[in-house]
Amino acid sequence: MSRNLALRIGVAVLAIPAILWLAYEGGLWWLGFVLLLALVGTLEFLSAEKTRLVSLFGGAALATVILSLLLSARQVFLGSPLGDWLQTASFGLYWFSPLVLFFVITALASGLSRVGNADMVFTRLTRLTWGVAYLSLLYPFVWLISDFPTRFPGQDIAGGDLLLWLLATLWITDTTAMGIGAWLGKRPLAPVVSPRKTLVGFIGGLIGGLAAGVAITAWRLPGLELTGVIFATLAISLVGQLGDLVESLWKRSAGIKDSSVLIPAHGGVLDRFDSLLFAAPVMYAYLLLTAR
Repeated sequence: MSRNLALRIGVAVLAIPAILWLAYEGGLWWLGFVLLLALVGTLEFLSAEKTRLVSLFGGAALATVILSLLLSARQVFLGSPLGDWLQTASFGLYWFSPLVLFFVITALASGLSRVGNADMVFTRLTRLTWGVAYLSLLYPFVWLISDFPTRFPGQDIAGGDLLLWLLATLWITDTTAMGIGAWLGKRPLAPVVSPRKTLVGFIGGLIGGLAAGVAITAWRLPGLELTGVIFATLAISLVGQLGDLVESLWKRSAGIKDSSVLIPAHGGVLDRFDSLLFAAPVMYAYLLLTAR
């Protein structure tokens, strides 16, 4: 076993129980953890884009991501539960508003730019807006899944169990995709974005993720209908792997290998939780569709 692989496993052995403990504690514990991930992820993105935090663009980006997440969690502070589709839909507009404000402010500021040429200024604005949208629109769903039982109190489920289902599916998907891809994979899945990922590994990840998701729900969420669980788990595994490719696309365009070196042998927050950001909305949509 290589030193890097041993370190990777060691970090996972320590981190996974801690993350699951926070997931089952829920409430402000989980919200604080998600806020930390959002904060660090935004700093990683700004660093890769060579945008200073103390600038208008950097400060506005960080404020937008954090404010969007806090607005999605306003029930914690205001005690106003949501219970139907209309309320849930209108509630979503709250965390869209900071992104709209960010776009207006940075677009107007870019129009007044005196540095560089128009192509450079527009490219910078476009990349920054993409990154802020990526973080501010998707991170709230990681929180909302844990808080789902309080918003729909008729559900016989726990937020920690939902997160265990989501996280275990993604973790096993990633592990089996990597292992099977290295063992049997030959045909690249997306050679332009990530040449080391293979089609066989992708399929293996789907199978591994499905097995993990079904096993977890049978253990912790036996009341869920099996057909729905199968489709939801496959969708989570599929979108999670594609989300990983999206983050790889951004990194290649930015000319970096990892978003940071914060997590030994794993890279940065954006490297480790990229699939989670895209998979969380999929699970939340499934929960809304099956809510009674």
